[in-house]
Amino acid sequence: MRILKQSGVLALILTAALMFSGARADNASPVGLWRNVDDISGKPRALIRITESNGTLQGKIEKVFRAPSEDRNPKCEKCEGALKDVPVIGLVILSGLKKDGAEYTAGKILDPDNGKVYSSKIQLTDGGKKLNVRGYIGVSMLGRSQIWERQE
Repeated sequence: MRILKQSGVLALILTAALMFSGARADNASPVGLWRNVDDISGKPRALIRITESNGTLQGKIEKVFRAPSEDRNPKCEKCEGALKDVPVIGLVILSGLKKDGAEYTAGKILDPDNGKVYSSKIQLTDGGKKLNVRGYIGVSMLGRSQIWERQE
């Protein structure tokens, strides 16, 4: 009986350890759901789902946070070409990011507010709980960063 109790406790400890190591492994990758925040107001703007395919990351808007007086289904009015007037929800705003050491670089980021596409790189911080997202023109010094927060 005592052996059964001990093996049950051991199984419980092993299960918890495996679950914890899986959660930690997930935080080592930017894949997941992220919330970005407005630079000026500090209020949440959107939820962006980052996925990986063949070593390349992309991010798609899943939800936007809008004031009651604002359009609930905004469109990318200032985007050009095929993206002109496409709904913001479902819009791919991050693309082409590839792992380069501690960063993911060589990507593009679309700003749906102005329709412009910038070069981009991202890097996990705070143990994978935050994501430093940088959009820039030409060189990284000519741009701006946002900190996104992991949601799952």
